[in-house]
Amino acid sequence: MSTESNGSGNGHDALEIQEWRDSMRDVIELSGNEQAVRIIEDIEEIALQAGAEKKFPLNTPYINTIPPEEQHPFPGSREIERRIKSIIRWNAMAMVVNQNNVDAPPGIGGHISTFASAATLLEIGQNHFWRGTTEDHPGDLIYFQGHAAPGPYSRAYLEGRLPAEKLHNFRRELGKGGGLSSYPHPWLMPDFWQFPTVSMGLGPIGAIYQARFTRYLENRGLIPKSDQKIWAFLGDGECDEPESLAPINLPGRENLDNLIFVINCNLQRLDGPVRGNGKIVQELEARFRANNWNVIKCLWGSDWDELFERDTTGKLVQAMNETVDGQFQLYSTSDGAYIREHFFGRDPDLAKLVENMSDEELVKLRRGGHDPEKVYNAYLKATTEANGRPTVILAQTVKGYGLGEVGEGKNIAHNAKKMNTEELKEFRTRFGIPISDDDIDHAAPFYRPPEDSVEVKYLHERRKALGGFVPTRRDKGPAFTMPDEKAFHISDEGTGDKEVSTTFILGQMISRLLKDKQIGKLVVPIIPDEARTFGMDGLFAQCGIYASTGQLYTPVDAVTKEGKKNLQYYKEAKDGQLLQEGINEAGAMAEFIAAGSAYSSHNINTIPFYVFYSMFGFQRTGDQLWLAGDQRVRGFVCGGTAGRTTLNGEGLQHEDGHSHVIALSVPNCVAYDPAFGFELGVILKDGIRRMYVDQEDVYYYITLMNEDYVQLAKPEGDHIDDGILKGCYKLSPSSMEGEVHANILGSGAILNCALEAQKILAENYGVSTDVYSVTSYKNLQEDCNDTARWNMFHPSEEPRKSYLESLFENGPDLFVATSDYMKILPAGLSQWLPGKLVSLGTNGFGRSESREALRDFFEVDARYTVLATLTGLVDEGRVDREVVVQAMSDLGIDPEKPNPMYC
Repeated sequence: MSTESNGSGNGHDALEIQEWRDSMRDVIELSGNEQAVRIIEDIEEIALQAGAEKKFPLNTPYINTIPPEEQHPFPGSREIERRIKSIIRWNAMAMVVNQNNVDAPPGIGGHISTFASAATLLEIGQNHFWRGTTEDHPGDLIYFQGHAAPGPYSRAYLEGRLPAEKLHNFRRELGKGGGLSSYPHPWLMPDFWQFPTVSMGLGPIGAIYQARFTRYLENRGLIPKSDQKIWAFLGDGECDEPESLAPINLPGRENLDNLIFVINCNLQRLDGPVRGNGKIVQELEARFRANNWNVIKCLWGSDWDELFERDTTGKLVQAMNETVDGQFQLYSTSDGAYIREHFFGRDPDLAKLVENMSDEELVKLRRGGHDPEKVYNAYLKATTEANGRPTVILAQTVKGYGLGEVGEGKNIAHNAKKMNTEELKEFRTRFGIPISDDDIDHAAPFYRPPEDSVEVKYLHERRKALGGFVPTRRDKGPAFTMPDEKAFHISDEGTGDKEVSTTFILGQMISRLLKDKQIGKLVVPIIPDEARTFGMDGLFAQCGIYASTGQLYTPVDAVTKEGKKNLQYYKEAKDGQLLQEGINEAGAMAEFIAAGSAYSSHNINTIPFYVFYSMFGFQRTGDQLWLAGDQRVRGFVCGGTAGRTTLNGEGLQHEDGHSHVIALSVPNCVAYDPAFGFELGVILKDGIRRMYVDQEDVYYYITLMNEDYVQLAKPEGDHIDDGILKGCYKLSPSSMEGEVHANILGSGAILNCALEAQKILAENYGVSTDVYSVTSYKNLQEDCNDTARWNMFHPSEEPRKSYLESLFENGPDLFVATSDYMKILPAGLSQWLPGKLVSLGTNGFGRSESREALRDFFEVDARYTVLATLTGLVDEGRVDREVVVQAMSDLGIDPEKPNPMYC
């Protein structure tokens, strides 16, 4: 063989390459594909050993993975399915266009191009693959591409599940008769959508961890093993989101053959080509193959098969390999003459391939994602030949397919929302919709064939055969029995002189719950590589770390230095209960979402406890926490090492002073900042009751400290539990009588500073104070807002009082709130308190220091609480200014110290 061959196909090189091609064809014909692959692998190994370098070892040619001779016959009626798809296309288009062409308020928006490109991909799934939930099958789980929402709505209208009125109010949910949400939102449509997907990248990562959690449930014996599939539809542009592809190593590593990605490769993102100067399909193929996925390319429609068959020189495949995406996008908008000249005209042999085809026939050469037979075979291979691996289907389409001049294949396609009358008529004619010109003159009317029509009957027959409608969401879980209450009361007596953290106490409570006969098996601890930091490594041995393969090695900590068996070793097991996600907050959060919505997806009440560095929750994975609210997730999100001053020496990026502020933004997130174990026990018990017995669609955010201190015993009184849950109660009444009085509100990590300040004020300055534990500023604010709203709407009735107003109705008085979070968190209560509120908090960037130094730096320790109280009393004329001056000297406070907000 010549060593000068460059693959250009010229002269001697071309002849030699053709001989190799002919030989390989003979091998395939005489001995089959498997023998051909063995020969290729052997030759490749020889070449690599000789030092030859393969340029793209993870790529196959830019053609379909499944050759025509391996295709299975299409099982349905191509013609009836084409008519159904055409009607769905029309109604999906009409939903968007009517909101932007007629008398709807301006700016409603909508997207018609994504579904236009994905219609065949979705319809083949609906008619032949996606199982609904039945007594015998759990049903497949589908993550629909968010911008394609008009398609599923249009199909549901054809199925009789949605009335025309709701389609007319697409993106106008407050319209008369109700409407439809813009994208998949279970919070807004709890019996329809299963998963929110339009925040790009979260659908793919959600599907990956849903597939893994399904295997987790199966391996633990909580649900029966089945052939359930998790399908995720996403765009090629969406794959640039880190969350889309960063976790694809996990399903490949764990052999999640229940997972199927369908990537709609229309080569276009919002503003232009995804890879104008490259090839996104080849890029994606290499990444997925490198991570042990099956890759199925569905690039070219059946019209191309004959051309590939007659391409004995390989020049057509070579042209496909060399053409960049930006040029392919241009071809999708060009006429036949341009395609003939610029694609086939680059080489005489290529030109000869199409010399008997008209320009019109060249334009009609479809891409694979629009060919039902090609898509059907790709899906069939994905569902029956996974070979223990996840599968990705790379389906090439044209964005805006069928929209014509409005946006087919153009950079403007994503934003296309309007069509004039002539464009509507052209669309109507192209897809054979039986609507007259007169009906189109003012709007795009919806069309639904009669109930006894061939199309509707066929559609219902297919869904009946597959087990029911998709998407459909189960909005309630099975009945639930509360666990033994002992787990919640382990800290009620306090710890005496022993100092422990609330994170440690949570670990004890989880350990007790794991042993509970009623719910122990349902508890799902989730920790991203910080179990030892949180003191929860005892869970390793107690319930095991989930590993799909079991433990194939002996861990280094299995035996102590003395040669004894270590009971706390890093134990992995196939039926392990703890999900240890590594250094991967996004993955752990996706696992929490899967576990917290298992009541809907799998009809089982799993109870996730996701414990993490609080700074890396609402900050790093805030988008997922918002999605969790939308998906109606239930469970406990536990921010360990919480607060901006609790982490000795850690520094700015580990110190959390704002997670509770951000938690205010999620309507169904119930946020608590307990300081003591008995408060935590009351909160956990109430959370399990609300979420699993009463089946409220809320989840809990609870912050926990790694700071060790004496845990107080639970105060006596029936009002304590009620106060803890509502957000505030009197923890420490004043020990003295006096006219000079103030209230100190403390929470979480800083509550002990409030108690110390109470003592200093009484002993040194004769000031009487009551200390209140604020367990939830969010609960207090929501209750106050709700009460104020009721009063505004009922002016003729006796005004109601919020819990906070009732608690302090004997005011006015001075209130000093000290918090490890930003000042705005307690300041939100000021309008409802019967007196002045002074808010202390940790505004500004953190520092690497000790707790004591940080609390001095942020001005939230006992000394500053004393100073704020005395200053407030001076402003009210109840204390002389000289007292404050003396106090600053006594307390060692520098009046010229820099403002922590800016320094």
